[in-house]
Amino acid sequence: MKMDKEHTVIKVGEGTEKGREKVWSKELGCHTAIQFQMKTFPDVRVNVVYTMVVAIGLFLIAAQLLPLSSFDAKLLGCATEMAAKQDTLQPLLSQALLHEKINATSIDVRHGEVRVFKPHGLATHLYIEMSAYRGGPRAFSIVGLTSKPVETHHRPPYACEWVSRSTGQVIKGRPHKVLPDWDYGKLYTVVVITCNFVEDVGVDGDGGELILYASYGDHYRQPERIVALTESKGEYNASIFDPQNFPYDYVYCGSSVYGDISPQRMREWMAYHAKFLGDRSHFFLHDAGGFHEDVRKVLEPWIQQGRVTLQNIRQQEIYDGYYHNQFLIVNDCLFRSRFMANWTFFFDIDEYMYVEPTTTLAEVLNENPNITQITIEQVPMAKDMCVADNSTQGEHQSRWGFEKLVYRKVLKRGIRYDRKYVVQARHAEAAGIHMSMNMRKGQNLYPKGDRIRYYHYHGTINKRDEVCNIFVDSGNKTAVQRHEKHYHRLEETMAKLGKEVKLFELNTVGPQPVIV
Repeated sequence: MKMDKEHTVIKVGEGTEKGREKVWSKELGCHTAIQFQMKTFPDVRVNVVYTMVVAIGLFLIAAQLLPLSSFDAKLLGCATEMAAKQDTLQPLLSQALLHEKINATSIDVRHGEVRVFKPHGLATHLYIEMSAYRGGPRAFSIVGLTSKPVETHHRPPYACEWVSRSTGQVIKGRPHKVLPDWDYGKLYTVVVITCNFVEDVGVDGDGGELILYASYGDHYRQPERIVALTESKGEYNASIFDPQNFPYDYVYCGSSVYGDISPQRMREWMAYHAKFLGDRSHFFLHDAGGFHEDVRKVLEPWIQQGRVTLQNIRQQEIYDGYYHNQFLIVNDCLFRSRFMANWTFFFDIDEYMYVEPTTTLAEVLNENPNITQITIEQVPMAKDMCVADNSTQGEHQSRWGFEKLVYRKVLKRGIRYDRKYVVQARHAEAAGIHMSMNMRKGQNLYPKGDRIRYYHYHGTINKRDEVCNIFVDSGNKTAVQRHEKHYHRLEETMAKLGKEVKLFELNTVGPQPVIV
């Protein structure tokens, strides 16, 4: 007797004779050995119909329970086989992809023989952690690097949460990503994650952990779980957020310093700005290879007095960002100084801030309470033009660089010259090199240089010999001079401050050696 199913054949012998045939099931997609033992029935067709009705009913029930968009009837028959294949696949992936957290269940084994791709070495990491800082009772800032190809092409999401140390409670946060380096990064780009919570976290003083989840941007790899910040029991202190409790008026955040830095130029810059910013100031300097032994000798007296913190960031060269990762460094310093001072300065060690003697720095910065960022106009100076006078060789050598270099470039119309800036760090979400593009509160001020400006001695900080190469006759020093395709005018403002800066240095840190 033959049934009407085109893919199934049942042979029925006479009496108690057994029939057996191995057949192919199109619905299940698997080979199945089906054995039928047919005895004497009143009507075989009736039993088969009943069986088919029951099977169809069970199939319809299962279809209602599974998501209709992803349901595949083939999985019903092959679940055991797929599970076995995945169990075999997992050890293979674990051995081949030592640096990847591949989830074997995300690999569909139905699409043929699975080929494994074996990575060797690491060109870039997903995320390079640098620092994390609390920004208040319910906000944190996390600073790091991420792989630029991954960020550019995958736009991976981030997630964050707070885990209470005492109760283990997990509170989800809302991450906000900022890429402050204007796409200048090479293999890595800077990423600042602000993690906001809808309620206060960790304010009970029991401590806890801030967790960051960094994703790869695909469904194969699991996100990396990073403990970005740990607070111990009793560490939380709400009073630090009050500006009245800030330990300083001003903080200086230096960029990455590299190259063969002149100890004498560094000495002059440090003495000048220690005086300019006053006793209630602190300097964060970042050594990317430029603070060699002679420079450290110059800085040591200021470090001993607690005026300078020197940070060793030389290992950042492993992670190829932009310009010795200066965007990474200034953002770390921004958040480090957030609750240390009302104002944080960003400029370089070949640049000298200046305020007209008719006012004070505090008056300029605090004139308008709505201003939270001020960009400062540049005065570019010639790096090697000096005035020839009748001074002896000893007198000339004893003069500091900014006493000798007295010619400024005449600014050309239509050219935008870089500015540097000072900002209320607690109101900034990220830092740039020339200004912050991510202010949360307040207004920006772009003043002319009549009250505050900075003198830029470009190309002098790594010149470890005499700065003067071009000498202008003293009788003609006020005339406009043409040098290196630029016109220059006499500018002696900084030169006149040399004597009082030297006296300040002597009274503050004592006699210092001249180290060219």
